[in-house]
Amino acid sequence: VLDEADRMLDMGFIDDIRSIMQMLPKQRQTLLFSATFAPPIRKLAQDFMKNPEQVEVAAQNTANANVEQHVIAVDTARKRSLLERLIVDLNMNQVIVFCKTKQSVDQVNRDLQRRNIAAQAIHGDKSQQTRLETLAAFKEGRLRVLVATDVAARGLDIAELPFVINYELPTQPEDYVHRIGRTGRAGKKGLAITLFSAEDALRLEEVEAALDQRLPQQWFPGFEPDLTKSAPDPRRHSKTAQKQRAKKRALGSKGKR
Repeated sequence: VLDEADRMLDMGFIDDIRSIMQMLPKQRQTLLFSATFAPPIRKLAQDFMKNPEQVEVAAQNTANANVEQHVIAVDTARKRSLLERLIVDLNMNQVIVFCKTKQSVDQVNRDLQRRNIAAQAIHGDKSQQTRLETLAAFKEGRLRVLVATDVAARGLDIAELPFVINYELPTQPEDYVHRIGRTGRAGKKGLAITLFSAEDALRLEEVEAALDQRLPQQWFPGFEPDLTKSAPDPRRHSKTAQKQRAKKRALGSKGKR
């Protein structure tokens, strides 16, 4: 069983996968699971599988319909204050806060702890034992907030997790789907909130292109952004977004045929 195949490719494990596959019997049953199914994953399937049957439970890069998505525009300097306000005002007793870097995770975690909010960080620099202990405390309700990089965006199943907050948008737009997919599981409803500042404009456009949908922005009272500040011109990445949309439509058409 090859699980999270797309992530294994991203992290450079393809040579290890090939070495393992060569040690296995030629007569075998192989299953490959992947939330995204880009061309490299299709090539992987062709290399390791014989006449495979493809089963799709949803269109590629489709957000879970049970997850309500919100984008809140706010100035970067006020993100941390808004984060605390949302956790308190919405009574978030269990929430994962995603950041782009390990440094951001540590900083946000320290800020929340200073405000007496039970939070803990999880990222690649933490030992496996520390990660397991932190995750166990979060699942048991001893931690209110889990601040994490995309290391927690996959393979993390927490029963009835109600909230996910994107403090920063991911570098890879496909990871947005994985992040918000931590909530709204097993038929439950979930709420995903993205804190969006001016410098996030290009990343938000890439996420929207991957989803093939617009994510309307809103303001939170008392945290309205300063509109006098200039935002990056999203047209700089319009070609990238157009290619992503065209690619998704093409893949959808092939699936229908």
